[in-house]
Amino acid sequence: MGKKSQVNLQNVPQHVAIIMDGNGRWAKSKGMSRVFGHRNALTSVRESVKAATEIGVLAITLYAFSTENWKRPKLEVDALMSLLINSLKKELSGFRDNGVRVNAIGGIESLPKKAQKVLNDVIFDTKSNDKITLTLALSYGSRDEIVNAIKNISKKVVNNELLLKEINENTINNHLYTFNLPDVDLMIRTSGEQRISNFLLWQMAYAELYFTDILWPDFREEHFYDAIIEYQNRERRFGKTSEQVTK
Repeated sequence: MGKKSQVNLQNVPQHVAIIMDGNGRWAKSKGMSRVFGHRNALTSVRESVKAATEIGVLAITLYAFSTENWKRPKLEVDALMSLLINSLKKELSGFRDNGVRVNAIGGIESLPKKAQKVLNDVIFDTKSNDKITLTLALSYGSRDEIVNAIKNISKKVVNNELLLKEINENTINNHLYTFNLPDVDLMIRTSGEQRISNFLLWQMAYAELYFTDILWPDFREEHFYDAIIEYQNRERRFGKTSEQVTK
């Protein structure tokens, strides 16, 4: 039956976020360049989205390219942008067939024009799909996102469109890139690193964090289900006591 049969379909996270780490180390272990690792990561993306869709996860967000990643060697950055374009084109029919709605967050305007066009085309072509929302975090940094939200809220206050006393958590939520997504319930990070790395800091306030030593190119459906099962074995208290939660 496999790991999927062990998943409690009544307790599935609405939103899973993944930091896809370890491509470079995976490639190095095989005597290849980092780019080789990135190219071999697509299967892991495909299997994770498939697994999430099959158990009823509503949203999955992948940390595809951070604001800090622009500092990497130009050859690697160019290869990543090319890979993004080719992967979106290649996966479009699969998105259509499997009800995947593609979304993107981050400084999309900083991507190469061709990448922006292909991304926007895929987002448009999949906008009516409703099984799962696949969000790609591209040129994304959570601190930048929060700063941007504060600036936009401040403009509304200055222009008398919003009163200071009206600002609350919902106000901030509505000015983030993820305004149309639920908060993150589960964050998965591969490769053994145990950091959040400026990813969805506000949205992960009460997320369960799951770290695995598996390098991202080796991550498969069964590993995704391992994370879900671990999530389901935890007690989510949201500041309450165990006694309050179990009542």
